Amino acid sequence: MHYPFSFKRCIKSIFPIFLIIVSLEISAQNTAPQTTPTQTNPLTQPSVDPSQITNQQAVDFYNQAKSSGMSDLDIERAALQRGYTLDQISAMRRRLQQKPAENKVNDPNRDKLDETRSQDELDEEANNEKDSTNASRSRNRNLNNTFGAAFFARSSNTFEPNLRIATPRNYILGPEDEIIVDIYGNAVDNFRMRVSPEGTVKMLNLAPVYVNGLTIEQANERIVNRLRQAYSSLNRPGSGTYSSITLGNVRSIRVMVTGEAAQPGSYTVSSLATAFNVLSISGGPSRNGSYRNIEIIRNNKIIKKIDLYRFLVDADLRDNISMQDQDIILIRPFESHIELSGEIKRPGIFEAVQGETITNLIRYAGGFTPEAYTKTFTYQRNTGTNYIIGSLDSAQITSFVPRNGDIFTVKRILEVVSNQIEVRGAVTVPGNYALEERCNTVLKLIQMAQGLSPRAFLNRATLERSSGDTQTGIIAFDLRKLVNGEIADIPLLAGDILTIKALDDLKEFTFLTISGSIINPGNYFYYKDITIADLIFQAGGYTEGGIPYRIEVSRRVKNDTTGLPASQNVRIFTMDVADNLVLNPEDQKFKLLPQDIVIVRKSPRYEPQRIVTIVGEVLYPGNYTIINNFERISDIFAKAGGIKPEAYLPGARFYRDYEQVAIDLKAIIEKPSLPSNLLLINGDTLVIPKKSETVRIQGGVYNPSVVNFDPAFGYNEYISQAGGYTDQGWKKRAYVSYPNGRTHRTKTFLFFKSYPKVEPGSTVTIPIKRNNVQEPMTRGERFALISLFSTLAIALIRIF
Repeated sequence: MHYPFSFKRCIKSIFPIFLIIVSLEISAQNTAPQTTPTQTNPLTQPSVDPSQITNQQAVDFYNQAKSSGMSDLDIERAALQRGYTLDQISAMRRRLQQKPAENKVNDPNRDKLDETRSQDELDEEANNEKDSTNASRSRNRNLNNTFGAAFFARSSNTFEPNLRIATPRNYILGPEDEIIVDIYGNAVDNFRMRVSPEGTVKMLNLAPVYVNGLTIEQANERIVNRLRQAYSSLNRPGSGTYSSITLGNVRSIRVMVTGEAAQPGSYTVSSLATAFNVLSISGGPSRNGSYRNIEIIRNNKIIKKIDLYRFLVDADLRDNISMQDQDIILIRPFESHIELSGEIKRPGIFEAVQGETITNLIRYAGGFTPEAYTKTFTYQRNTGTNYIIGSLDSAQITSFVPRNGDIFTVKRILEVVSNQIEVRGAVTVPGNYALEERCNTVLKLIQMAQGLSPRAFLNRATLERSSGDTQTGIIAFDLRKLVNGEIADIPLLAGDILTIKALDDLKEFTFLTISGSIINPGNYFYYKDITIADLIFQAGGYTEGGIPYRIEVSRRVKNDTTGLPASQNVRIFTMDVADNLVLNPEDQKFKLLPQDIVIVRKSPRYEPQRIVTIVGEVLYPGNYTIINNFERISDIFAKAGGIKPEAYLPGARFYRDYEQVAIDLKAIIEKPSLPSNLLLINGDTLVIPKKSETVRIQGGVYNPSVVNFDPAFGYNEYISQAGGYTDQGWKKRAYVSYPNGRTHRTKTFLFFKSYPKVEPGSTVTIPIKRNNVQEPMTRGERFALISLFSTLAIALIRIF
């Protein structure tokens, strides 16, 4: 078939790297001044590093090379003569393949010929495919899931031949191969010879040596024989002169990929390339291509048929033969595609060849998953007119031959254990067991579970058994009689569940409560025959002050035979226990019962020390201990050594629970029988200050301030010193606060006012009126007031 010319395809298929490299040199030559008489040939210019040019420059240089009259083969040969390495070629190929990414779909199975087809053709094909398929059916499969497609889904440069290996012994020399000869020892020389188109190499002035078609070992022998004309003792034992012959830069060969290939065309590759290298570069088989029937044609003869599954499944490289110039790789269309789905390790579409059974395809798919139901599985087949569903059993799998388009589904096994029985509760090892000969009755199951636990309830056990309908039946039996052999053993069925309760499972949670003078009061588990001493021991013993006598136990009344009145539902016991929790037979006589509450008393004379504090103007200020419950404020001065002369008793402050209590300490000392002589409690504080010589005036005065105390001044004089009352000052509510916490306010009798006395350290406070300014009445308020007065006036007129 003749394909129309495509510039992109030409770039990719006809030696792209060599064209670019040499084009750089031609461009440099063409852009040089034409007037220079000594202009040199572009092929004699220094080599250009391919990494220094862009992809667009590569395309431009190729156009310039073509316009200069050079053919693709001329450009290739020129590049080889300039000594460009295959590493540079590989690097440029990778860069060139990145260039058209924006102009094509990144699909590894894309047919390269699609680039030459019109948009109308593509649209028509898409419509035809749409009409011939049904998207809602499972048969519309993604062909990209075909086994083997992922191998070619990568960039083609990932499977290039390795050019950094030793020369293969079976490598066949040909034109353009480079042979390197090193002579060392008594004589030193080096030759880099390229095989001529006639198949010969030439050294020094010696006659040419024909090496075309020879392996490197065969060529080595001929070259050494020819060199002995110049070095007679070369490679002879004891001569001292030796040679080493290796392969330098290898030649390029042209290989054609055709048929159902993703990117068919002609490719220039290294002479070291193999069939798999070329297939990888061409993208592998297309959507219709076969992975099992690939032919290599040489000299119009099929020399090899490739089955890629041998390599993909078993890593068998027998088909990966070396390519030669003008070889053709022909990819045939596939014969049948079979889909495997469900519980398969590698679900997907697999290609089957004639005579293969479903067993072979399952092996290609990696086999079944551990959850696969392998006894039977179903398949869907196209009969040509409709779809049918069939099934296979395990005996048919090995001989069943699938057809093109078959879809096989392997289902998942049910999550049900067919021979499982279970024992729960009071056995040594509860859990699931297999229903088998040694475990097919209740007694055998108990023995398999290592016997009953010591706390097992023997009066009853139950066996849950499915009756075949939606309900589950219960079989109850006397476990004690079964264990003793008094009743027959019960056979078990698959799915039975044996439940044996423990004694604790049939009881309400029971506990004891202990409180009072105990280190760890709280709730504790009840144990049979536990005593009061045992419970106190569990609770950590007595606290300091706890006593082992008059211990109260309160107990619930559980029946009506106790002889107690009907209104009494709790019994109270007062018990004594041995001191220091010593074991005493008498203590063992009284046993606690569930829900009992035990209260341990504290010694009536035990009391922690209580502390009061006195600070200020006493001889020995500090903390003092209250000796008994009858000490009062007046009793503390004797402990503190008395009051200092500078103490100001009217200003003394007494605090209880961080709050000041107003007292008159001078009156208390003079008359201890006053009610204000309070009993002392723990934490009380008494502060006796020195005499203060200031008075504070605050509130509704013009100049709130602190002034000196003057015995000759009265209340009004202090107000005058503060500038007098303000308009908002509430004179009738004025009061004086004294240092001892007491407060006296202004008193009024008829038209007379009695102001409180001002003492040293006092604070005079004039409250401020909050609603002193009156707002004007609204129109409604005025109307209501006038109506009220009018009504009153009319009523008075009628009365009189």
